[in-house]
Amino acid sequence: MSFNQFAKAQVVGFLSDVDRKIIPVSRHDRSEGLIPPLDFPSTWGLDPKSIARPEITSGSVQAKLGDQMVGSSARIYSIGRSTQGRLLYVLEFSDFPGTHELLEPEFKYVGNMHGNEVLGRELLIQLAEFLCEEYRRRNERIMNLVHNTRIHILPSMNPDGYEVAADQGPDSNGYLTGRNNIKDVDLNRNFPDLNTLIYYYEKQGGPNHHMPLPDNWREQVEAETKAIIEWITNYNFVLSANLHGGAVVANYPYDKSRELRIRGNRKTALSPTPDDNLFKKLAKTYSYAHGWMSSGWNCDDFFAEGITNGASWYSLSKGMQDFNYLYSNCFEITLELSCNKFPRKEELEREWLGNREALIAYIEEVHQGIKGMITDENNNGIPNAVISIRGINHDITSGEMGDYFRLLLPGTYSVTASAPGYSIDTRQVTVGPAEATRQDFLLYPHKLEEPRPEKIPIKNLNSKGHSKKINPSAAKTVSPR
Repeated sequence: MSFNQFAKAQVVGFLSDVDRKIIPVSRHDRSEGLIPPLDFPSTWGLDPKSIARPEITSGSVQAKLGDQMVGSSARIYSIGRSTQGRLLYVLEFSDFPGTHELLEPEFKYVGNMHGNEVLGRELLIQLAEFLCEEYRRRNERIMNLVHNTRIHILPSMNPDGYEVAADQGPDSNGYLTGRNNIKDVDLNRNFPDLNTLIYYYEKQGGPNHHMPLPDNWREQVEAETKAIIEWITNYNFVLSANLHGGAVVANYPYDKSRELRIRGNRKTALSPTPDDNLFKKLAKTYSYAHGWMSSGWNCDDFFAEGITNGASWYSLSKGMQDFNYLYSNCFEITLELSCNKFPRKEELEREWLGNREALIAYIEEVHQGIKGMITDENNNGIPNAVISIRGINHDITSGEMGDYFRLLLPGTYSVTASAPGYSIDTRQVTVGPAEATRQDFLLYPHKLEEPRPEKIPIKNLNSKGHSKKINPSAAKTVSPR
Protein backbone atom coordinates (compact mmCIF):
# COMPACT_ATOMS: atom_id res chain seq x y z
CA MET A 1 0.00 0.00 0.00
CA SER A 2 1.40 3.40 -0.95
CA PHE A 3 1.67 6.38 1.39
CA ASN A 4 -1.29 8.15 -0.20
CA GLN A 5 -3.40 4.99 -0.26
CA PHE A 6 -2.73 4.48 3.45
CA ALA A 7 -3.61 8.06 4.24
CA LYS A 8 -6.88 7.89 2.31
CA ALA A 9 -7.87 4.67 4.04
CA GLN A 10 -6.74 5.45 7.58
CA VAL A 11 -6.48 9.17 8.17
CA VAL A 12 -10.09 9.90 8.87
CA GLY A 13 -11.31 13.34 7.90
CA PHE A 14 -8.22 14.30 5.94
CA LEU A 15 -6.83 13.61 2.45
CA SER A 16 -3.12 13.21 1.91
CA ASP A 17 -3.07 14.42 -1.67
CA VAL A 18 -4.89 17.70 -1.21
CA ASP A 19 -2.92 20.81 -2.10
CA ARG A 20 -2.07 22.42 1.24
CA LYS A 21 0.26 25.36 0.97
CA ILE A 22 1.86 27.38 3.71
CA ILE A 23 3.59 30.63 2.88
CA PRO A 24 7.20 30.96 4.09
CA VAL A 25 7.36 33.79 6.61
CA SER A 26 9.78 34.72 9.34
CA ARG A 27 8.90 35.18 13.01
CA HIS A 28 9.89 38.82 12.61
CA ASP A 29 7.32 39.29 9.84
CA ARG A 30 4.66 37.80 12.09
CA SER A 31 5.60 39.99 15.02
CA GLU A 32 5.31 43.04 12.79
CA GLY A 33 1.89 41.99 11.52
CA LEU A 34 3.16 41.29 8.00
CA ILE A 35 2.08 37.68 7.70
CA PRO A 36 -0.18 37.08 4.70
CA PRO A 37 -3.19 34.77 4.93
CA LEU A 38 -2.62 31.10 4.22
CA ASP A 39 -3.89 29.60 0.98
CA PHE A 40 -6.44 27.18 2.40
CA PRO A 41 -8.16 24.65 0.13
CA SER A 42 -11.88 25.16 -0.30
CA THR A 43 -12.91 21.51 -0.16
CA TRP A 44 -11.38 18.41 1.30
CA GLY A 45 -13.75 15.55 0.44
CA LEU A 46 -14.04 14.26 3.98
CA ASP A 47 -14.08 10.54 4.61
CA PRO A 48 -17.59 9.43 5.64
CA LYS A 49 -16.28 7.22 8.44
CA SER A 50 -16.23 8.06 12.14
CA ILE A 51 -13.56 10.40 13.43
CA ALA A 52 -12.04 7.55 15.44
CA ARG A 53 -8.75 6.38 13.95
CA PRO A 54 -7.27 2.92 14.28
CA GLU A 55 -4.91 2.38 17.19
CA ILE A 56 -1.56 4.10 16.69
CA THR A 57 1.18 1.57 15.98
CA SER A 58 4.76 1.94 14.83
CA GLY A 59 3.94 0.29 11.52
CA SER A 60 0.91 2.45 10.82
CA VAL A 61 2.79 5.63 11.67
CA GLN A 62 5.76 4.71 9.50
CA ALA A 63 3.44 3.87 6.63
CA LYS A 64 1.76 7.22 7.11
CA LEU A 65 4.94 9.27 7.23
CA GLY A 66 6.65 7.32 4.48
CA ASP A 67 9.78 5.19 4.61
CA GLN A 68 11.85 7.92 2.97
CA MET A 69 11.00 10.50 5.62
CA VAL A 70 11.43 8.13 8.57
CA GLY A 71 15.16 7.82 9.10
CA SER A 72 16.32 10.91 7.24
CA SER A 73 14.40 13.68 8.99
CA ALA A 74 11.97 11.84 11.24
CA ARG A 75 11.84 8.90 13.59
CA ILE A 76 9.33 7.06 15.72
CA TYR A 77 10.07 6.15 19.32
CA SER A 78 8.15 5.21 22.44
CA ILE A 79 8.39 6.76 25.90
CA GLY A 80 6.71 3.84 27.65
CA ARG A 81 3.41 2.02 27.90
CA SER A 82 -0.06 2.85 29.11
CA THR A 83 -1.66 0.98 31.98
CA GLN A 84 -3.09 -1.54 29.52
CA GLY A 85 0.25 -1.89 27.75
CA ARG A 86 -0.25 0.32 24.69
CA LEU A 87 2.95 2.00 23.54
CA LEU A 88 3.09 5.79 23.86
CA TYR A 89 4.50 6.69 20.46
CA VAL A 90 6.31 9.94 19.74
CA LEU A 91 6.98 11.30 16.25
CA GLU A 92 10.25 13.23 16.08
CA PHE A 93 11.26 15.68 13.35
CA SER A 94 14.86 16.85 13.00
CA ASP A 95 17.64 16.89 10.42
CA PHE A 96 19.45 14.50 12.79
CA PRO A 97 16.64 12.49 14.41
CA GLY A 98 17.57 10.75 17.61
CA THR A 99 20.32 13.24 18.42
CA HIS A 100 20.42 16.45 20.41
CA GLU A 101 22.34 19.01 18.37
CA LEU A 102 24.18 21.76 20.19
CA LEU A 103 22.16 24.97 20.43
CA GLU A 104 19.11 23.38 18.78
CA PRO A 105 16.08 23.68 21.09
CA GLU A 106 13.76 20.79 21.91
CA PHE A 107 10.00 21.27 21.49
CA LYS A 108 7.06 18.99 22.27
CA TYR A 109 3.32 18.72 21.68
CA VAL A 110 1.20 16.38 23.82
CA GLY A 111 -2.32 15.37 22.81
CA ASN A 112 -5.20 13.27 24.10
CA MET A 113 -4.24 13.47 27.79
CA HIS A 114 -7.95 13.11 28.40
CA GLY A 115 -9.01 10.18 26.25
CA ASN A 116 -12.35 11.68 25.25
CA GLU A 117 -10.79 14.95 24.07
CA VAL A 118 -9.84 13.65 20.66
CA LEU A 119 -9.31 16.73 18.50
CA GLY A 120 -5.76 17.24 19.76
CA ARG A 121 -4.90 13.67 18.77
CA GLU A 122 -6.31 14.20 15.27
CA LEU A 123 -4.58 17.55 14.81
CA LEU A 124 -1.18 16.25 15.90
CA ILE A 125 -1.29 13.26 13.57
CA GLN A 126 -2.33 15.59 10.77
CA LEU A 127 0.44 18.03 11.74
CA ALA A 128 2.99 15.22 11.45
CA GLU A 129 1.72 14.38 7.97
CA PHE A 130 1.75 18.06 7.03
CA LEU A 131 5.38 18.47 8.15
CA CYS A 132 6.36 15.43 6.08
CA GLU A 133 4.60 16.61 2.95
CA GLU A 134 5.84 20.19 3.12
CA TYR A 135 9.39 19.06 3.92
CA ARG A 136 9.40 16.79 0.88
CA ARG A 137 8.09 19.69 -1.19
CA ARG A 138 11.04 21.73 0.12
CA ASN A 139 8.83 24.35 1.71
CA GLU A 140 11.38 26.86 2.98
CA ARG A 141 9.58 27.67 6.21
CA ILE A 142 9.05 24.03 7.17
CA MET A 143 12.59 23.03 6.19
CA ASN A 144 14.03 25.81 8.37
CA LEU A 145 11.84 24.68 11.24
CA VAL A 146 12.91 21.03 10.98
CA HIS A 147 16.59 21.89 10.47
CA ASN A 148 16.75 24.22 13.47
CA THR A 149 14.35 22.59 15.93
CA ARG A 150 13.99 19.11 17.35
CA ILE A 151 10.21 18.59 17.34
CA HIS A 152 8.56 15.82 19.38
CA ILE A 153 4.86 15.01 18.87
CA LEU A 154 3.00 12.67 21.24
CA PRO A 155 -0.47 12.31 19.67
CA SER A 156 -1.99 10.30 22.51
CA MET A 157 -0.89 10.31 26.13
CA ASN A 158 -3.97 8.31 27.14
CA PRO A 159 -4.60 5.66 24.46
CA ASP A 160 -6.55 3.46 26.90
CA GLY A 161 -9.03 6.22 27.63
CA TYR A 162 -9.24 7.04 23.94
CA GLU A 163 -10.26 3.47 23.11
CA VAL A 164 -13.11 3.73 25.62
CA ALA A 165 -14.24 7.07 24.17
CA ALA A 166 -13.89 5.88 20.57
CA ASP A 167 -16.13 2.90 21.27
CA GLN A 168 -18.84 5.35 22.32
CA GLY A 169 -18.20 7.75 19.44
CA PRO A 170 -19.15 11.43 19.07
CA ASP A 171 -22.85 10.75 19.67
CA SER A 172 -22.31 9.39 23.18
CA ASN A 173 -24.21 11.03 26.01
CA GLY A 174 -21.37 10.23 28.40
CA TYR A 175 -19.55 13.57 28.51
CA LEU A 176 -16.75 12.12 30.65
CA THR A 177 -16.60 8.66 29.05
CA GLY A 178 -12.94 7.84 28.43
CA ARG A 179 -11.61 11.03 30.02
CA ASN A 180 -9.54 9.23 32.66
CA ASN A 181 -7.12 6.37 32.18
CA ILE A 182 -8.28 2.78 32.50
CA LYS A 183 -7.88 2.97 36.31
CA ASP A 184 -10.24 5.98 36.33
CA VAL A 185 -7.47 8.43 37.25
CA ASP A 186 -7.46 11.94 35.77
CA LEU A 187 -3.92 12.22 34.41
CA ASN A 188 -4.02 16.01 34.64
CA ARG A 189 -4.45 15.72 38.41
CA ASN A 190 -1.76 13.05 38.82
CA PHE A 191 1.61 14.82 38.76
CA PRO A 192 3.58 15.57 41.94
CA ASP A 193 2.35 18.77 43.59
CA LEU A 194 5.28 21.17 43.20
CA ASN A 195 3.16 24.32 43.49
CA THR A 196 2.78 23.95 47.25
CA LEU A 197 6.55 23.74 47.51
CA ILE A 198 7.29 26.78 45.33
CA TYR A 199 4.63 28.86 47.12
CA TYR A 200 6.30 28.01 50.43
CA TYR A 201 9.74 28.91 49.06
CA GLU A 202 8.40 32.22 47.75
CA LYS A 203 7.57 33.23 51.33
CA GLN A 204 10.32 31.49 53.29
CA GLY A 205 13.17 31.48 50.79
CA GLY A 206 14.46 28.57 48.77
CA PRO A 207 15.15 27.41 45.21
CA ASN A 208 13.09 28.91 42.41
CA HIS A 209 13.46 26.15 39.83
CA HIS A 210 13.81 22.38 39.41
CA MET A 211 11.74 21.50 42.45
CA PRO A 212 12.69 18.09 43.90
CA LEU A 213 10.31 15.17 43.53
CA PRO A 214 9.06 13.18 46.53
CA ASP A 215 11.11 10.06 47.19
CA ASN A 216 8.12 7.82 46.49
CA TRP A 217 6.77 9.69 43.47
CA ARG A 218 6.80 6.56 41.28
CA GLU A 219 4.32 4.89 43.62
CA GLN A 220 2.04 7.94 43.54
CA VAL A 221 1.58 8.34 39.78
CA GLU A 222 0.04 6.33 36.94
CA ALA A 223 2.04 4.56 34.22
CA GLU A 224 1.24 7.30 31.69
CA THR A 225 2.30 10.06 34.10
CA LYS A 226 5.50 8.23 34.97
CA ALA A 227 6.37 7.97 31.27
CA ILE A 228 5.89 11.72 30.82
CA ILE A 229 8.02 12.59 33.86
CA GLU A 230 10.86 10.37 32.66
CA TRP A 231 10.52 11.88 29.17
CA ILE A 232 10.83 15.40 30.57
CA THR A 233 13.81 14.28 32.67
CA ASN A 234 15.67 12.76 29.72
CA TYR A 235 15.07 15.56 27.19
CA ASN A 236 15.92 19.20 27.80
CA PHE A 237 12.64 20.57 26.47
CA VAL A 238 12.38 24.34 26.10
CA LEU A 239 8.75 24.85 25.03
CA SER A 240 5.62 22.70 25.00
CA ALA A 241 1.86 22.73 24.62
CA ASN A 242 -0.75 20.29 25.88
CA LEU A 243 -3.84 19.95 23.68
CA HIS A 244 -7.29 19.59 25.28
CA GLY A 245 -10.95 20.12 24.42
CA GLY A 246 -14.12 21.46 26.01
CA ALA A 247 -13.33 25.17 25.61
CA VAL A 248 -11.49 27.46 23.17
CA VAL A 249 -8.71 29.31 24.99
CA ALA A 250 -4.94 29.33 25.47
CA ASN A 251 -4.34 28.68 29.18
CA TYR A 252 -1.03 29.57 30.84
CA PRO A 253 0.42 28.88 34.34
CA TYR A 254 0.00 28.78 37.16
CA ASP A 255 -2.97 26.45 37.19
CA LYS A 256 -3.02 26.13 40.97
CA SER A 257 -4.08 29.17 42.98
CA ARG A 258 -1.89 30.58 45.72
CA GLU A 259 -5.09 31.55 47.51
CA LEU A 260 -8.61 30.43 46.81
CA ARG A 261 -11.67 32.50 46.06
CA ILE A 262 -15.04 31.37 44.82
CA ARG A 263 -16.15 32.20 41.27
CA GLY A 264 -19.55 30.60 40.86
CA ASN A 265 -18.95 27.01 41.93
CA ARG A 266 -15.20 27.13 41.24
CA LYS A 267 -12.21 28.04 43.35
CA THR A 268 -10.22 30.73 41.57
CA ALA A 269 -7.57 33.41 42.05
CA LEU A 270 -5.05 34.92 39.64
CA SER A 271 -1.69 33.19 40.21
CA PRO A 272 1.00 34.45 37.83
CA THR A 273 4.45 32.93 37.43
CA PRO A 274 7.63 35.05 37.45
CA ASP A 275 7.45 34.72 33.63
CA ASP A 276 3.86 35.96 33.43
CA ASN A 277 4.41 38.42 30.58
CA LEU A 278 6.26 35.81 28.55
CA PHE A 279 3.51 33.25 29.07
CA LYS A 280 0.90 35.79 27.98
CA LYS A 281 2.86 36.37 24.80
CA LEU A 282 3.13 32.64 24.12
CA ALA A 283 -0.61 32.20 24.66
CA LYS A 284 -1.39 35.14 22.38
CA THR A 285 0.87 33.71 19.69
CA TYR A 286 -1.43 30.71 19.44
CA SER A 287 -4.64 32.62 20.02
CA TYR A 288 -4.07 35.23 17.30
CA ALA A 289 -2.72 32.71 14.78
CA HIS A 290 -5.81 30.55 15.39
CA GLY A 291 -8.86 31.05 13.23
CA TRP A 292 -11.17 32.41 15.93
CA MET A 293 -9.71 31.88 19.41
CA SER A 294 -8.65 35.52 19.90
CA SER A 295 -12.23 36.76 19.47
CA GLY A 296 -12.80 35.78 23.09
CA TRP A 297 -16.41 34.58 22.80
CA ASN A 298 -16.40 30.80 22.47
CA CYS A 299 -18.37 27.95 24.06
CA ASP A 300 -20.66 30.37 25.95
CA ASP A 301 -17.69 31.82 27.82
CA PHE A 302 -15.49 34.87 27.31
CA PHE A 303 -11.71 35.11 27.59
CA ALA A 304 -10.17 38.44 26.58
CA GLU A 305 -7.92 37.90 23.55
CA GLY A 306 -8.57 34.17 23.88
CA ILE A 307 -6.14 33.62 26.76
CA THR A 308 -6.38 33.05 30.50
CA ASN A 309 -4.27 32.43 33.55
CA GLY A 310 -5.20 28.91 34.61
CA ALA A 311 -5.81 29.63 38.28
CA SER A 312 -7.84 32.72 37.38
CA TRP A 313 -10.15 30.43 35.41
CA TYR A 314 -10.28 27.71 38.05
CA SER A 315 -7.69 26.23 40.36
CA LEU A 316 -6.21 22.89 39.34
CA SER A 317 -3.76 20.92 41.47
CA LYS A 318 -1.13 18.41 40.28
CA GLY A 319 -1.46 19.41 36.62
CA MET A 320 1.09 18.75 33.89
CA GLN A 321 1.45 22.40 32.82
CA ASP A 322 2.72 23.68 36.17
CA PHE A 323 4.83 20.55 36.64
CA ASN A 324 6.80 21.27 33.45
CA TYR A 325 7.64 24.79 34.57
CA LEU A 326 8.58 23.88 38.15
CA TYR A 327 10.44 20.62 37.51
CA SER A 328 12.35 21.35 34.30
CA ASN A 329 13.47 24.04 31.87
CA CYS A 330 10.26 23.61 29.86
CA PHE A 331 7.62 26.32 29.48
CA GLU A 332 4.22 24.75 28.75
CA ILE A 333 0.75 26.12 28.08
CA THR A 334 -2.55 24.26 27.75
CA LEU A 335 -4.55 24.69 24.55
CA GLU A 336 -8.30 24.16 24.77
CA LEU A 337 -9.24 23.77 21.12
CA SER A 338 -12.92 22.89 20.73
CA CYS A 339 -16.23 23.27 22.53
CA ASN A 340 -17.04 19.68 21.63
CA LYS A 341 -14.65 17.24 23.23
CA PHE A 342 -15.36 14.60 20.56
CA PRO A 343 -16.17 16.54 17.36
CA ARG A 344 -17.95 14.91 14.45
CA LYS A 345 -16.24 14.29 11.13
CA GLU A 346 -17.99 17.27 9.54
CA GLU A 347 -16.12 19.60 11.90
CA LEU A 348 -12.60 18.35 11.17
CA GLU A 349 -11.88 20.44 8.10
CA ARG A 350 -12.76 23.66 9.90
CA GLU A 351 -10.74 22.67 12.97
CA TRP A 352 -7.61 21.81 10.98
CA LEU A 353 -7.78 25.01 8.97
CA GLY A 354 -8.34 27.00 12.15
CA ASN A 355 -5.38 25.45 13.98
CA ARG A 356 -2.78 24.77 11.29
CA GLU A 357 -1.00 28.13 11.26
CA ALA A 358 -1.23 28.38 15.05
CA LEU A 359 0.43 24.98 15.49
CA ILE A 360 3.36 26.04 13.29
CA ALA A 361 3.64 29.56 14.72
CA TYR A 362 3.75 28.26 18.28
CA ILE A 363 6.64 25.90 17.49
CA GLU A 364 8.56 28.87 16.09
CA GLU A 365 8.29 30.61 19.47
CA VAL A 366 10.97 28.25 20.79
CA HIS A 367 13.45 30.45 18.90
CA GLN A 368 13.16 33.56 21.06
CA GLY A 369 15.16 34.85 24.00
CA ILE A 370 18.79 33.87 24.50
CA LYS A 371 20.83 30.73 24.02
CA GLY A 372 24.48 29.80 24.15
CA MET A 373 27.23 27.64 25.59
CA ILE A 374 28.53 27.58 29.14
CA THR A 375 32.10 26.27 29.05
CA ASP A 376 35.24 26.06 31.15
CA GLU A 377 38.70 27.32 30.19
CA ASN A 378 39.31 24.13 28.17
CA ASN A 379 36.14 24.68 26.12
CA ASN A 380 34.34 21.81 27.83
CA GLY A 381 30.61 22.26 28.28
CA ILE A 382 29.45 22.64 31.89
CA PRO A 383 26.21 20.74 32.55
CA ASN A 384 23.62 21.93 35.08
CA ALA A 385 25.04 25.45 35.19
CA VAL A 386 22.43 27.96 36.33
CA ILE A 387 21.24 30.88 34.19
CA SER A 388 19.65 33.66 36.24
CA ILE A 389 17.85 36.74 34.92
CA ARG A 390 17.82 39.79 37.19
CA GLY A 391 14.22 40.68 37.96
CA ILE A 392 12.78 37.26 37.01
CA ASN A 393 12.77 34.83 39.91
CA HIS A 394 12.94 31.65 37.85
CA ASP A 395 16.26 30.13 36.77
CA ILE A 396 17.01 27.51 34.13
CA THR A 397 19.97 25.17 33.75
CA SER A 398 22.29 24.09 30.97
CA GLY A 399 21.99 20.67 29.36
CA GLU A 400 24.43 17.78 29.46
CA MET A 401 26.56 19.34 26.70
CA GLY A 402 26.64 22.79 28.29
CA ASP A 403 24.16 24.50 25.98
CA TYR A 404 21.26 26.49 27.41
CA PHE A 405 18.05 28.10 26.18
CA ARG A 406 16.21 30.84 28.04
CA LEU A 407 12.93 32.13 26.60
CA LEU A 408 12.63 35.91 27.05
CA LEU A 409 10.68 38.83 25.64
CA PRO A 410 12.55 41.51 23.66
CA GLY A 411 14.55 43.79 25.94
CA THR A 412 17.88 44.15 27.74
CA TYR A 413 18.66 41.83 30.62
CA SER A 414 21.36 41.24 33.19
CA VAL A 415 22.16 37.54 32.81
CA THR A 416 24.32 35.55 35.22
CA ALA A 417 25.81 32.10 34.67
CA SER A 418 27.04 30.10 37.65
CA ALA A 419 28.02 26.56 38.59
CA PRO A 420 29.39 24.95 41.77
CA GLY A 421 33.17 25.17 41.85
CA TYR A 422 33.34 27.86 39.16
CA SER A 423 33.48 31.63 38.96
CA ILE A 424 30.35 33.66 38.25
CA ASP A 425 29.92 35.52 34.95
CA THR A 426 27.35 38.30 34.44
CA ARG A 427 26.59 39.94 31.08
CA GLN A 428 24.20 42.53 29.71
CA VAL A 429 22.26 40.90 26.87
CA THR A 430 19.84 42.52 24.44
CA VAL A 431 17.07 40.33 23.04
CA GLY A 432 15.51 41.21 19.71
CA PRO A 433 12.07 40.37 18.28
CA ALA A 434 13.23 37.63 15.91
CA GLU A 435 15.77 34.86 16.47
CA ALA A 436 17.34 34.06 19.83
CA THR A 437 20.39 36.11 20.83
CA ARG A 438 23.59 34.07 21.19
CA GLN A 439 25.42 34.68 24.47
CA ASP A 440 28.15 32.32 25.64
CA PHE A 441 29.66 32.21 29.12
CA LEU A 442 33.17 31.19 30.17
CA LEU A 443 33.49 30.05 33.78
CA TYR A 444 36.84 29.50 35.49
CA PRO A 445 37.26 26.87 38.19
CA HIS A 446 38.07 28.05 41.67
CA LYS A 447 41.75 27.39 42.43
CA LEU A 448 42.41 25.25 45.47
CA GLU A 449 45.03 26.92 47.65
CA GLU A 450 47.42 25.04 49.94
CA PRO A 451 46.10 25.20 53.50
CA ARG A 452 48.23 27.53 55.57
CA PRO A 453 48.92 26.97 59.29
CA GLU A 454 46.87 29.26 61.43
CA LYS A 455 48.86 32.18 62.76
CA ILE A 456 48.52 32.66 66.50
CA PRO A 457 49.21 36.21 67.71
CA ILE A 458 52.20 36.28 70.04
CA LYS A 459 52.51 38.95 72.63
CA ASN A 460 55.93 40.29 73.55
CA LEU A 461 56.17 39.29 77.19
CA ASN A 462 59.29 41.34 77.62
CA SER A 463 57.50 44.57 76.89
CA LYS A 464 56.89 47.19 79.52
CA GLY A 465 53.33 46.05 79.97
CA HIS A 466 54.38 42.60 81.15
CA SER A 467 56.68 42.78 84.12
CA LYS A 468 55.18 39.80 85.89
CA LYS A 469 56.00 36.20 85.09
CA ILE A 470 53.24 34.52 83.11
CA ASN A 471 52.32 31.01 84.15
CA PRO A 472 50.08 28.85 81.96
CA SER A 473 46.64 28.44 83.52
CA ALA A 474 44.71 25.21 83.66
CA ALA A 475 42.45 24.42 80.73
CA LYS A 476 38.85 25.55 81.18
CA THR A 477 35.67 24.19 79.66
CA VAL A 478 33.77 26.82 77.66
CA SER A 479 29.99 26.39 77.26
CA PRO A 480 28.39 27.19 73.93
CA ARG A 481 26.18 30.25 73.78
